[in-house]
Amino acid sequence: MASKKAGSSKATQKGNVIGKRLGVKTFGGEVVKPGSIIVRQRGFRFHPGKNTMSGRDHTIFSTIEGIVTFVNFTRSKKRIDVIPNNQSI
Repeated sequence: MASKKAGSSKATQKGNVIGKRLGVKTFGGEVVKPGSIIVRQRGFRFHPGKNTMSGRDHTIFSTIEGIVTFVNFTRSKKRIDVIPNNQSI
């Protein structure tokens, strides 16, 4: 008879987990088309601004063709805007 209880070995073996490819995909000053993904994120690290929308998984994407800009709108929050090409920054 065993003197020690089994240590649940399967529960602690997580193995190698694949990365989710999160992060900024299009940086400030780059040109995007409608539907282009700008940021993939968990939660709202960046908030959608002008001419952008957020998806179900908090992904921010462009709704128009233009130039990406990152704006600090409070101390801790950042907003992403897309400015149309024909308009100056």
